[in-house]
Amino acid sequence: MTRVKRGSIARKRRTKTRFFTSGFRGAHSKLTRTIFQQRIKAFVSAHRDRDRKKRDFRSLWISRINAIIAPNNIYCIYNTLMHNLYKSQLLLNRKIVAQIAILKGNCLFMIGKEIIKI
Repeated sequence: MTRVKRGSIARKRRTKTRFFTSGFRGAHSKLTRTIFQQRIKAFVSAHRDRDRKKRDFRSLWISRINAIIAPNNIYCIYNTLMHNLYKSQLLLNRKIVAQIAILKGNCLFMIGKEIIKI
């Protein structure tokens, strides 16, 4: 039986993973074993941080809304505003309310006054 050399196939597989880790520092982009380890670590971090991003943006929107509401005495706190929005069946999520608060602050105050009347 003749000897089969698999060098070219293995090399192709390794160079594919080297393209993925080309921006990493030091041995993490040079050595095959550490390349595979860093690739796995990068995928784990990306998967974890996709969920983390949703949490971070929600807390950012909440803090933006609260920053606009707190100095002006329409509502004392954020949760009463959101509760009254929900009660009056206004379908505005936190992202939209935060954008209204930043770009058109007085529109948020008008919405708040209308909710108070209801």
